[in-house]
Amino acid sequence: MEYHLEVVTLPVSDVDRAAAFYVEKAGFILDVDYHPSNEFRVVQLTPPGSACSIQIGTGLTEASPGSTRSTFLIVADIEAAHRELRGRGVNVSDLRHKAPIDGWKGGWCPGPDPERRDYASFADFTDPDGNTWVLQEIGHRRPGGT
Repeated sequence: MEYHLEVVTLPVSDVDRAAAFYVEKAGFILDVDYHPSNEFRVVQLTPPGSACSIQIGTGLTEASPGSTRSTFLIVADIEAAHRELRGRGVNVSDLRHKAPIDGWKGGWCPGPDPERRDYASFADFTDPDGNTWVLQEIGHRRPGGT
């Protein structure tokens, strides 16, 4: 049996403000904005290249706005993703990497992992409500295949 994670619901206080952030700043693609009544609205957005989308809206969840923590966005080049998001006006944390990576116990050093190992480099940002996102680098390939 295969299981596919397709949608994650994020609680937000202002659907239009959140949708604008995700499209204009985070670069997500607007898939659906369905608003059949004042009590129900669903806006579905997908990060570029992702098989999983997010939903924000009215009547979707009873969770408090901003209560979703540490939703991971996996990128192949964390430096490029960091530059792109900052260039779009997202307040992204500085890059950091696990240290020491062997036997890691929660320590960090600034910048991406010098060897660009999978699962080692990170940055964070929040949406306007405080839902948190973690960028994590997996699959980085340096020019020339190294």
